[in-house]
Amino acid sequence: MAKNEQDENDGNPLNAYAKYSSIGFQMIAIIGVFTYAGYKIDEAAHHQVKWVTAALSLTGVFISLYIVIVSLKK
Repeated sequence: MAKNEQDENDGNPLNAYAKYSSIGFQMIAIIGVFTYAGYKIDEAAHHQVKWVTAALSLTGVFISLYIVIVSLKK
């Protein structure tokens, strides 16, 4: 086991809490930015059905899930 891996495993629980809570905030930020962009696009195009908002928010969810999976594999 490498020195860095050993240090991560022996660290205090606050380090793990900080890591996982930052992942949560990162997910919120990504989904929020994509949803806001979709909302602004729908607003500017005067769409009655907010399809762009729905599509971009779903895209944000998939991107944030991908980032979470990649970061948890590290």
